Amino acid sequence: MSTKQKLVVLGSINADHILTLEHFPHPGQTLNGQKYQVAFGGKGANQAVAAGRSGANTAFIACVGDDALGYEIKAQLANDHVQTDAVSVVKNESTGVALIFVNQVAENCIGIHAGANACLTPEYVKQHEALIASADALLLQLETPLQSIIDAAQIATDAGVKVILNPAPARELPEDLLRLVDVITPNETEALSLTGIIIHNESDAANAACVLHTKGIKTVVITMGARGVWLSESGEGQLVSGFKVNAVDTIAAGDTFNGAFVTALLEGKTPSEAAQFGNAAAAIAVTRSGAQPSVPWRQEIDEFLQKV
Repeated sequence: MSTKQKLVVLGSINADHILTLEHFPHPGQTLNGQKYQVAFGGKGANQAVAAGRSGANTAFIACVGDDALGYEIKAQLANDHVQTDAVSVVKNESTGVALIFVNQVAENCIGIHAGANACLTPEYVKQHEALIASADALLLQLETPLQSIIDAAQIATDAGVKVILNPAPARELPEDLLRLVDVITPNETEALSLTGIIIHNESDAANAACVLHTKGIKTVVITMGARGVWLSESGEGQLVSGFKVNAVDTIAAGDTFNGAFVTALLEGKTPSEAAQFGNAAAAIAVTRSGAQPSVPWRQEIDEFLQKV
């Protein structure tokens, strides 16, 4: 039995089909790709893997299809130090799929089919109420049904479990979810959806953080790519700078940050120390292709931080 604080991640699992192109296609245009790969992804799974590889005691609540990919992904999660007792195989359903284009400057655009992720219903969350309530932190994203996310956050709040929400993909969110969140980790696009503020600089990030604080969220972490993150606690903000690396693609960079960031928080690091740890993990991830294949292990993150 691990004596580490327990993290529960609730979220999506996808098989990512990734094609590298010179540029994104225009409507009606067909392009030849330079590289194609299938990799395991989904924001929930990516974050669970990032936490597991970073050293967290991680349990995952999710659904996969009754197909070869689903069984492969579940086995791989176990290899990545993620507990999969609450990862259900859904009969007569396919594992979620993401179709990803990556351009020559490492940007990506993504289309998703939910598949088995849509089966992560409020009823399924209720089945795992005890697991959520036993955690020290609950990490959530937005690729599964919204009511399930709200219900999980409510269970955690009622049990005194810290709730961390990565509000991705970008969308407006109801106040009854935001009031349950202790830590929120939007990127600039997601912060715009939640606050209406376009983030060009640190002052904009501070203003966006203040809007989120007014919704009752104590800690706001706005990820800003290579610049790093804007960390604001109860209105006191600072930039935690990122690291300069040669990016290959940015798939799962935010997910890697989230998993590593929460791992560091559970180890007792300050939010600024945890943000630096998360920045280091994300910096390593963008130097590699794919989602979960790019996620670093703890030893790699520690060695990276020793060199900078």
